[in-house]
Amino acid sequence: MDALEARYRPLVDALRSASPAGAAGLVAVSKTQPAGAVRALAALGQRAFGENYVQEALAKQRELADLDLEWHLIGPLQSNKCREAARHFDWVQSVDRAKLLPLLDRERPADRGPLNVLLQVNIDDEPSKSGCAPGDAMALADEAAALPRLRLRGLMAIPEPHPDEAHRRAAFARMRALFEALRARHPGCDTLSMGMSDDWPLAVAEGATLVRVGSALFGARSPKA
Repeated sequence: MDALEARYRPLVDALRSASPAGAAGLVAVSKTQPAGAVRALAALGQRAFGENYVQEALAKQRELADLDLEWHLIGPLQSNKCREAARHFDWVQSVDRAKLLPLLDRERPADRGPLNVLLQVNIDDEPSKSGCAPGDAMALADEAAALPRLRLRGLMAIPEPHPDEAHRRAAFARMRALFEALRARHPGCDTLSMGMSDDWPLAVAEGATLVRVGSALFGARSPKA
């Protein structure tokens, strides 16, 4: 068993044990990782991969075109990248403003099926982070749900990495409450993406259905060139 497998297998087992009926999914965050590392993890059974930068992701997608992978854009999305995002990703988890929605809808190819969309919420109101305000999420969801080439799936958040576990857990709980309100309004929503390498167990305990893990899988990242 190599180092990657030694990290991956226990994480998958722990995630399965921690989530109700083993329902929480895993997105492997492969930003700054070479295509070879993605290929190696795919060989172990991982299919969903998350990228922060559109151009970096497109280069990997070309190199890994022989694999049936599911690509998630998890980094901030600029309007001038909507064309590539809509055409080359399966999910965009970082929609945080209405301006992006018609651009993604217009550029989504008809032969690919609707683009899965999550609305990113700035749950701790951090000035340095992307995400809509919690109070704006429902209006943004209504706009997303009305577009035919988009499929509104739910919410995503990156809570403040506060040293107090109770503080972080409270943020996850607020996200769960917002997600439940969203599902009451849009019953087709089924995804709450929250939790990363350091805090995914807390997120799953508070209702996360999808976690995004990078360094706990691949090891410490090398600086982005």
